[in-house]
Amino acid sequence: MKYKRVLLKLSGEALMGNQQYGIDSSVLSNYSLEIKSIVNSGCQVAIVIGGGNIYRGIQSEESGFDRVQGDHMGMLATIINGMALQSALEALSIDTRLQTAIKMEQIAEPYIRRRAIRHLDKGRVVIFGAGTGNPYFTTDTAAALRAIEIEADIILKGTRVDGVYSADPEKDNNAEKYDNITFDKAYDLNLKVMDLTAFTLCRENKLPINVFNMNVKGNLKNVCNGNSVGTLVTL
Repeated sequence: MKYKRVLLKLSGEALMGNQQYGIDSSVLSNYSLEIKSIVNSGCQVAIVIGGGNIYRGIQSEESGFDRVQGDHMGMLATIINGMALQSALEALSIDTRLQTAIKMEQIAEPYIRRRAIRHLDKGRVVIFGAGTGNPYFTTDTAAALRAIEIEADIILKGTRVDGVYSADPEKDNNAEKYDNITFDKAYDLNLKVMDLTAFTLCRENKLPINVFNMNVKGNLKNVCNGNSVGTLVTL
């Protein structure tokens, strides 16, 4: 494995599969098998997963909710997804720990950096729930922050597209894919790699990002082996 410790960022929407809402058990199972493949190869894995398949905080304002209240509802959605992923991984005999930025001791451990690192060193998969615990911050930002805190080698952003493009490849057939790109160029071209706060955190801390299609079998392991998959964003 090229990378000893990675942080895998998954979107909540990806868990929907072809559904309109909720969790597609087949997607959850496939992701768990992909994660197991790199754990068994000796890679230390931390995971941040979004909650958009259940609730997006930004929807709250459109519905008349207070934004802060809505963001907290979104954080709880990420914990539901984290619990589902934890169960799927443990069904494959992968030892996991779910840590949350909002205290709920009956369900998960509170996030403690040193404890998270100790779990990783023991080969456990650590799932970080509830984002940063603060409103107005996305799970992208939570992923960047946690990756920096646990000294991950890279952020692996698993999406449904196979990298970073000059335009939305689902809407523009002429969109150009980048195999490698610098932070500065991605910023200048206004490419949506991650939200700007997360992107800036990674850039300032020299933390590379690899964007790839999580739905292709073997992609995650290939990325961890250092193969050219998706788009690598570096200084």
